Amino acid sequence: MLKEFKKFALKGNMIDLAVGIIIGGAFNGIVNSLVNDIIMPLFSLITKDINFADWFIALNGVSYGSLADAKADNAPTMNYGLFLSGVLNFIIMAFVVFILVRWINKMKKPEPAAAPTTKKCPHCYSDIHINATKCSQCTADIKAE
Repeated sequence: MLKEFKKFALKGNMIDLAVGIIIGGAFNGIVNSLVNDIIMPLFSLITKDINFADWFIALNGVSYGSLADAKADNAPTMNYGLFLSGVLNFIIMAFVVFILVRWINKMKKPEPAAAPTTKKCPHCYSDIHINATKCSQCTADIKAE
């Protein structure tokens, strides 16, 4: 069983996955910092310091001035403002990740196309070696190009 586990753990895909998770964790920190430290302050200028945390419904029928007051009274609350904030953060985070991945993909240079190794026989249209002078399928003579 130990040999089987070692074989499983050292497969190339498993190592690639581990590296991906580690890099993903570091990337998560960068994206969180970008969203929380740069984009959200700019967004707060647009929303005029709206505090989504204070958007809630107290399910016990009592009116509270803030969510903290309701929590202090152990009141059951439906925190739709926090939900909206989470959805908004997700949309912003997804957009930032999209922009970053798009930028990274633009930086990658496309690999050059490989030179062809085959060509089509002009008589039977089968694939033959690029340097062939006779088709192996129909035995027709092929002119050198």
